[in-house]
Amino acid sequence: MPEAAPPLPTAPADPATGEMGEVGREVGNFFNGVLSRSIFHLGDTPVSLTSLLTVAFILVVGYQVSRGLQGATEGVFKRRGIEDEGTLRMVQRLVNYAVLCLAFLVGLQTVGIDLSSLLAAGAVFAVGIGLAMQSIAENFVSGVILLVERTIRPGDIIEIDDRTVRVVEMSVRNTLVRTLDGEDIIVPNSNLAQGKVKNFTSRDRLLRVRVKVGVHYDSDLVAVRQVLCDAGSKMPWRVEDRPSEAFLRDFGTSSVDWELCVWCEDPWQVQRYQDQLRQAIWDGLKEGGIVISYPQLDLHLDPELLESLRERSPR
Repeated sequence: MPEAAPPLPTAPADPATGEMGEVGREVGNFFNGVLSRSIFHLGDTPVSLTSLLTVAFILVVGYQVSRGLQGATEGVFKRRGIEDEGTLRMVQRLVNYAVLCLAFLVGLQTVGIDLSSLLAAGAVFAVGIGLAMQSIAENFVSGVILLVERTIRPGDIIEIDDRTVRVVEMSVRNTLVRTLDGEDIIVPNSNLAQGKVKNFTSRDRLLRVRVKVGVHYDSDLVAVRQVLCDAGSKMPWRVEDRPSEAFLRDFGTSSVDWELCVWCEDPWQVQRYQDQLRQAIWDGLKEGGIVISYPQLDLHLDPELLESLRERSPR
């Protein structure tokens, strides 16, 4: 038989290169083991450090996307000439919540967590939390409704609980209003969305300022009407194209009751305007010799009682 060919000579291995390669593989295996090691289980799904880092990365990306969308929303508001700062902030918050929630769900799905089983496992817990947070959820939904309908906006003057207030800021959960006395009140959005709210500036800023006055029954009604209308016409804040009107409201117990109505364009100054109107009415009636009535009581006694009192009185 022919002899086998001798093996080809090979180059001797470099001891330094072989040692570094071995160290690199060991380091790589160590980090792979650390990253892939299960930290805890969520249902049947093991959660490793790699999974957590993936979720964190997706959340960071979602946060950046949210910031970009919020900036785009502000640009849309400016292009359309919407200068409602409160509405802009509310829209930006809603965008932020929606994007971050979506990013969180995508992160869980990416690392292999079954969202359907997770939601099913937390259904009972979610019901308990939902009952506890019912009012918060109600205010949140009411805030979204107010945002979409825009029936109340920052800067509006409204009446709630018989108090005139100015809307300062609107958020998703509540609304900040300020009273005529400079007090800040936090109103839940559900009160505005479900209750009866009088909005003085919803369509325009026109408002009737009303002042009541009672005059003596001996007064000349034509003269009273003229004095009241003249008093309203002298007001510098009166809307020029809307005349002052005086109405005979009722025949009261001790007076003939009148009401003077004057249109204004600043509902926030109604109390000051009423003060000026009352002063003008007082001066006008006094100058015209018309008496402002006050409650009177007439006492009628029986003649027989009067005679008996005279007999008993000392002489």
